[in-house]
Amino acid sequence: MDTSFWLSALILLLDLAIRIVVLGIIPGNRRPTTAMAWLLCIFFLPYVGLVLFLMFGNFRLSRRRRETQQAVNARVVEGTADIASQVQSYEGPTWVKSVMQLNQNLGFFPALGGNSVQLLPGYQESLDAMADAVGQAKEYVNAEFYIMSTDGSTEKLFSALEAAAARGVRVRVLFDHIGSLRVPGYRHMIKRLKSSGIEWRRMLPLLPVKGQWRRPDLRNHRKILVVDGRVGFTGSQNVIEPSYRRKGNRKVGRKWVELMSRLEGPIVGTLNVMFATDWSSETEETLESQLASYHWDSFSGGSLCQVIPSGPGFVTENNLRLFNTLLYSAEDRITISSPYFVPDDSLLYAITTAAQRGVNVELFVSEQGDQFLVHHAQRSYYEALLKAGVRIYLYPKPAVLHAKHITVDSEVAIIGSSNMDMRSFSLNLEVTVMMIDDGVVQRMRQVEDDYRAVSRELLLEEWVNRPIMARYVDNVARLTATIQ
Repeated sequence: MDTSFWLSALILLLDLAIRIVVLGIIPGNRRPTTAMAWLLCIFFLPYVGLVLFLMFGNFRLSRRRRETQQAVNARVVEGTADIASQVQSYEGPTWVKSVMQLNQNLGFFPALGGNSVQLLPGYQESLDAMADAVGQAKEYVNAEFYIMSTDGSTEKLFSALEAAAARGVRVRVLFDHIGSLRVPGYRHMIKRLKSSGIEWRRMLPLLPVKGQWRRPDLRNHRKILVVDGRVGFTGSQNVIEPSYRRKGNRKVGRKWVELMSRLEGPIVGTLNVMFATDWSSETEETLESQLASYHWDSFSGGSLCQVIPSGPGFVTENNLRLFNTLLYSAEDRITISSPYFVPDDSLLYAITTAAQRGVNVELFVSEQGDQFLVHHAQRSYYEALLKAGVRIYLYPKPAVLHAKHITVDSEVAIIGSSNMDMRSFSLNLEVTVMMIDDGVVQRMRQVEDDYRAVSRELLLEEWVNRPIMARYVDNVARLTATIQ
């Protein structure tokens, strides 16, 4: 027998061995749908599939990052032990009290009273509001955003950060490495940061030459700005101009629509703890040195708010459990705005069950998405949602409705960085704020009313009659959503 025979036999045996081994490895601690998608990929393309799995199949953070998160959790539990539990004193619906307890059990942060909340639906309005707050900083500014860019829209904010550092304010900036690297002008921003007095770091850097390696598609997707522990901002918006510096977007007039919140009160300290956690993960600065003088407060009156952290540092998928609980608890009305709605089975069941039991469920999404596969995967769920009674509103193209928020009955409003897709549940580090205040709910409902006024409702009859090829593309894209 010649060499080619033995080589072919060896390849065949290796191929068979790969298939047998992965059958007992991939299903461990993964959703069945995710495991099946990976197995299909490897069975059809054994070598390519295996390489892809080794690169993208593990969404755990490094041991050091996990230990940092565990240290924060322990410190939060210790620091909040003496705070009168807002859960016990809350006099509203029982289900709201249950959600607060769930959030604290999973994310460790308590609900805190005595806050004020301002919603900022204007794109430039929110950037300017952040710049104004930085301009008044006296002690420190902590900024953390998935994407940052220096451009015409963000110039006022960047100039305010530079000026604050120049006058002796400690200014620290975090941005996601890959998220910002993809934006035109990234090198110019780095050059500008290096020439300023700003302390800055890349989040989740992917720099193999420096020994910084991880799953390439893990992202820190959070958006947080804290000034002196006095005022904080969070929501869906990145620090970049509304067309994301893409010529194609400008050519067709595509701009992002966002919603940010400006917060004052004890809840700002919780956002600052989240920043300190991520700063500690990217630097040698310990949590103790950052939080030595911090203590927790909560006051009666104002808005009752709670921060929910989530991401690979939390195996419990805190944001998904929150969303599911809200959907099962709602009694009257739920309105959701999400640019990327690609649910897992549990979320799909929760939202359709809510509609089927008579809750008025509305979903605002973009008529035309900015990401091909994600948008078509999202479309593959529309038929099931419409048949269950969910009302879907398409925000008109070319705009991208990127705002991420939820209102439930007249009690709860949710805002943050988290999408309602499997990436945000498992792969992205996210921040979500729950606000228990009927006044905030009403103000967020006004934003939703503005969406509805310009959107078109998608009807079931129209959707089931869409072209066969469009249905095929949607269904194929749906398969890619489960490969995590």
